[in-house]
Amino acid sequence: LSATDLQAICSFYKYRKIRKREYFVRQGEVCRFEGFVVKGCFKISTTDIQGKEKILNFSEEGWWLMEISSFMNTTASEFNIQALEDSEILFINKTDKENLYRENPLAERLFRLLSQTALVAWQRRMVRDHTMNAEQRYHHFITTYPNIARRVTNKHIANYLGITQESVSKIRKKWALEGN
Repeated sequence: LSATDLQAICSFYKYRKIRKREYFVRQGEVCRFEGFVVKGCFKISTTDIQGKEKILNFSEEGWWLMEISSFMNTTASEFNIQALEDSEILFINKTDKENLYRENPLAERLFRLLSQTALVAWQRRMVRDHTMNAEQRYHHFITTYPNIARRVTNKHIANYLGITQESVSKIRKKWALEGN
């Protein structure tokens, strides 16, 4: 993208500050906006039928925020998207996004490519979750997402990886003894 193209796309977005613990969207509400994280870190989670939180993903600077099914279909969100620290986002509503696509075909191509990249990442995560053990998943997470690993708690990491906090502690202790 040229600077002019990027400026044209960004002109459709609005700026907003989101405080720590504030929600971008809550499970059960309609996700009315798509967001881009300018500053901060968010967790994307759902609550299971027993009332337990399950962290599905994190988003930090340069990443997108959206519950795509809710945003596209104007249906209840299955996710909570919550700021883990004071954050800043650019956001756009569905009507403005459609206008952006009509006025700037390059934007539609850009978002198609970004969506494909996100889908590949989700598919790779599913494979890791089914083929790697807890230690391998933890290692992958902290080496692939070191900034997020430094920003979130071990409790968040364990939840995201589908392991216990005790498992994270054991892995970290083992690595410390091995000098890793």
